[in-house]
Amino acid sequence: MDWGTDLWDQCDVIDKHTQSGLDLVERYVKFVKERTEIEQSYAKQLRNLTKKYTKRGSKEEQDCKFSNHASFQEILNELNDYAGQRELVAENMMTAICVGLTKYLQDFKQERKTYLSDARKAQQNLEASFKHLESTKKRFAKEWAEAEKAAQQAEKTENDLNATRLDVEKAKQHAHARTHSAEECRNDYAAQLQKYNKEQNFFYYTEIPQIFNKLQDVDERRIRRLAEGYCQFSDIEKNVLPIISKCLEGIHAAGGKINEKQDSILFIEQHKSGFERPGDVEFEDYTQGIKSAMSDSSLNPPKGRTKLWPFSKKHKISHAEKQMAAAAEDFSHLPPEQRKKRLHAKIDDITKELHKAQDQSDALEKMKGVYEKNPQMGDPSSLEPQITETAQNIGRLRGELVKYEAWLSEAVGGEDYSHTINNNSPYVNEAPDKNIYTDPDDEFEDIQSPVGQCTALYTFEGNSEGTISITEGELLSIMEEDKGDGWMRVLRASGEEGYIPSSYVKLTP
Repeated sequence: MDWGTDLWDQCDVIDKHTQSGLDLVERYVKFVKERTEIEQSYAKQLRNLTKKYTKRGSKEEQDCKFSNHASFQEILNELNDYAGQRELVAENMMTAICVGLTKYLQDFKQERKTYLSDARKAQQNLEASFKHLESTKKRFAKEWAEAEKAAQQAEKTENDLNATRLDVEKAKQHAHARTHSAEECRNDYAAQLQKYNKEQNFFYYTEIPQIFNKLQDVDERRIRRLAEGYCQFSDIEKNVLPIISKCLEGIHAAGGKINEKQDSILFIEQHKSGFERPGDVEFEDYTQGIKSAMSDSSLNPPKGRTKLWPFSKKHKISHAEKQMAAAAEDFSHLPPEQRKKRLHAKIDDITKELHKAQDQSDALEKMKGVYEKNPQMGDPSSLEPQITETAQNIGRLRGELVKYEAWLSEAVGGEDYSHTINNNSPYVNEAPDKNIYTDPDDEFEDIQSPVGQCTALYTFEGNSEGTISITEGELLSIMEEDKGDGWMRVLRASGEEGYIPSSYVKLTP
């Protein structure tokens, strides 16, 4: 079944039906646009909400060490990612559905307009042909009536006894002329009728069915494209569901990470003062004589009451006192336990900086050796300022380390600091001035795992000690990253290991 065969006489109905379909597409596009506006507004509100409740500042950072505070920050981060997915839904709906359907809608409108115009033109041509047929028919009828009238008049003249022979001949000639004219009109009418019937047959059986079938094709393509738009409305949402599920799982996992006991322990560690609880208040006997009391008080002044630390009312501290307390380098202004923690942290930081400086010094010495053996690679004297500066920095850091270790020893009551900080610093078991590269032959004795992969951009000939040769395009394993000296240690597939210039390779993700 098709429109051209079964709806050949329903042009107006087809016109209304196709227009209704296009109106539906426009309504759906408008609906999706409003949906995207809702999604964008929702995402914006979620982002503002997360921004409002995200903590900032040193106090908030201190609170985030507690698992319940940190989990809430993770929830805010996951919610922010969730908002991003809502924005993605809005963007994809606008691009895939609204923009796509609007483009197709314009094409459908233009095709529909063209086909309906062709149908109207065909109808007008058929109507014009019918009018011409009617005109030819009327002229034939008129001429035939005139011919009959002329024939009757000729017969009447011929039967009239008073008519002359000339009158009879004139009447017969006139009747014959009218009859001949009527015959010509009859032939024109027959020819026009045959032409009209042929045009009408072509109109109803060929032209109109073809136009209506094209309109049917346009409408069915519109329906199919609209159906795809309906499916996209769902698919776009489904595509982000895995990420949204991960966000929700992250929120759930954040709740599972909370450890109330650990938070309590951390709170205690942060605020434990280390002071002893106050002892009993001694009895002061006022029954003794005044002199005795006075002499006793002059020789042995009465002890003041021990400060009730947890419940004492704090006195107001001036701005200058605050600055002095904050600037106390040995943290003596802090309670004992807090002071030890701060000293531990400070020693850890200095130890890390010392190791970093020592690594930099060793790298510079190694580079200097490479330059001395291969002058074409660089001038060894150009490294002297950096080597001197690094040595001075190492000396300063060692001095600070000794100073803070002494303060820590004092804080723990004269014990060896290394026993106290053994569990807090990963560097205390290593000597600060340990030379990592004591012997070139022992540089790579320890088995290490690669820290990354890289690809050689150029060929490098490693002729000096400690370096290796590489070829362009070769895949290498990074054993030691560039520490600022322009060199990195790599491992070849053959098992050969050594240093190469960092600029000769690119990192492989």
